[in-house]
Amino acid sequence: MSAGGELAPGEQPVRVWDLPTRVFHWLLAGLVVFSVVTAYIGGNAMVWHMRSGFAILTLLAFRLLWGFAGGHWSRFRAFVYAPRTSLRYLRGQSLPHEHHHVGHNPLGAGSVFALLGILALQVATGLIADDEIATTGPLIKYVSSATSSLATNWHKNYGQWIIFALVALHVGAIAFYWFRRRQNLVGPMWHGDKLLTADVSPAIDNGRSRTTALAILLVCALGVTAVVRLGG
Repeated sequence: MSAGGELAPGEQPVRVWDLPTRVFHWLLAGLVVFSVVTAYIGGNAMVWHMRSGFAILTLLAFRLLWGFAGGHWSRFRAFVYAPRTSLRYLRGQSLPHEHHHVGHNPLGAGSVFALLGILALQVATGLIADDEIATTGPLIKYVSSATSSLATNWHKNYGQWIIFALVALHVGAIAFYWFRRRQNLVGPMWHGDKLLTADVSPAIDNGRSRTTALAILLVCALGVTAVVRLGG
């Protein structure tokens, strides 16, 4: 795109982020903030903290499956990079066909996997945590008190601070690309499109794919509900 905001020769809007991926991204961001707020409020808000955790677990399960069934740039195979590819990117020597400027580049991919992994661990520890006041995870009866204590300590201390650090790095990277490289990473995650050359494969994002995503989400929600009820 030219400095004046006009399309550069050969550029056109290309769908990169399908709607299910975008909804997942913004819902997850909102739920993480909500979980932090309700945890710090405590008291009756812990009921909503737990519900938010269940919703996050549902979204994580959905993203795992959508990483195989989603649009081209949302699939894991599109942003799982070999070490040599990542090194080449860091040296500014990406090959034209790698299209690191389209979906998640190697650094962005690492950030995504780190966030998803730490959030999964945070939710898992929450399922067996005990705040020793009024709130316990639904699966606490399946672990020893020592295991629950370790999980609680991680959940309330190390886990949340690692999440804060990763989120800060994520936001910092977005700011870096905006101010230093003049690349807007937020816009495409909102409306789905990037201005790219015609040789870039677009993501499939139609009624059929969205219906598939909804069905996957419902299955994940039922699965999480079943897991939570194990503690009933």
